[in-house]
Amino acid sequence: MRDLLRVATPAAGEPIRSLPRPPALAQLTSGRIFYGWYVALACTVMMYVTVGVSYYGLSLFLRPLREEHNWSNAVVSGATGTFFLLSGLASFAAGPWIDRFGPRVFLGLGIATTAVGAAGVGFVNEIWQLYLAYTLLAIAYGMGAVVPVSTLMSRWFIHQRAKAMMISSTGVSLGGATLVPLGAVLIDRGGLRLAAPVLGIMVFVIAMPVLLLVVSASPFDMGLEPDGGSEAPASSRIDRASQFRVWSRRDAMRTRAFWAIVVSFFLCLAAQTAVLIFQLSFLQEPDKLGTRSAAALAVTTTTIGSILARVVVSWFADGIDKRYLAAVLFVMQAGAIVGYLYVHATVAIYAVALVFGFTIGNIYMAQSLLVGELFGLMSFGTVYGMVALVGQIGSGIGLIGVGHLIDSSGYTLPFYLLAAADLVAAALVLGAKKPPAASY
Repeated sequence: MRDLLRVATPAAGEPIRSLPRPPALAQLTSGRIFYGWYVALACTVMMYVTVGVSYYGLSLFLRPLREEHNWSNAVVSGATGTFFLLSGLASFAAGPWIDRFGPRVFLGLGIATTAVGAAGVGFVNEIWQLYLAYTLLAIAYGMGAVVPVSTLMSRWFIHQRAKAMMISSTGVSLGGATLVPLGAVLIDRGGLRLAAPVLGIMVFVIAMPVLLLVVSASPFDMGLEPDGGSEAPASSRIDRASQFRVWSRRDAMRTRAFWAIVVSFFLCLAAQTAVLIFQLSFLQEPDKLGTRSAAALAVTTTTIGSILARVVVSWFADGIDKRYLAAVLFVMQAGAIVGYLYVHATVAIYAVALVFGFTIGNIYMAQSLLVGELFGLMSFGTVYGMVALVGQIGSGIGLIGVGHLIDSSGYTLPFYLLAAADLVAAALVLGAKKPPAASY
């Protein structure tokens, strides 16, 4: 608890500094509801447009970029793979700075850069222009989306962290459920030149006011404590004192838990991202759903499954071993990937899309919860930035490799390999045990 007191009060001899001015919404609320829940809802709205456009937009843009410019799967998936590699590097670089300066400024930069990058996709004519637009989206996603939002939730909540992350990350699934169909309609009417700028404008107009008017970087900035100072429930698995341990990158990398998380999520996210990005294109094949609109509805089904499963899991996730939760999700995802290859009836395809959706949001939530539970809130950005880097590298490698395999042999072989990667990840994640105790 000594670190908590250090954060909340100045050291001896330091001048007493006033708390930052609270956001506009905080001045209008009564205080009967813990303000962290307003922050979580604000993150839902921001993630809805920023990640909804930058992440789900990758699958939306894939086929039109090929068709409008006569580019191969390898070219477009290479750009998408570059997105994940660069976003991981951005997460890695930004993590310690987010811990030091707070997540709010990085969220603002992420919103603005996402808007510019997404709009730019509509005006690309050369391959280098595509890679430039995706580089902007990658930097925005890496430094201004999942890492700062997860850091916010880890600062505002300890014992109710799963519920808070469920609320904040639901925006991602809502973005996939609504923005992909909207984008598909816009593409059918005016191509990427219409769809991409409209989506980019939506990002800025919706997300920036929410950030400025609602979000506070830390409960301590408002004279509050995590969870509103409430006592830990009996089911909580988190030792509150350990949450305030400061981890360096080197110290974290010396633990078995860090490498178990890193390697297992490297494999799992490689599988998940490749299937998610190619899902829209794959389901437009003649022996599957056949049309863009029907395939977009399957993507919507996936995101609905993600929302429903995340809501259910969040109610008990704080009280269970996150390793077992992750392992079950990995196995379920492997089954859905193989299922896609074998089902052809429309209803069956939508059922598989729903099961695949059960895993998507919960896998990212399990990753954040594992890092937060094992490494705490003081250095969450530092540790999670490293985990995100490796996960995004896995996503990029998976996409690039799958793109080449699809061009040469179709979907069957790569989908089997991705399912196998999930099963290996399920075994490895069980090694993410709590690091040895230390003094705080």
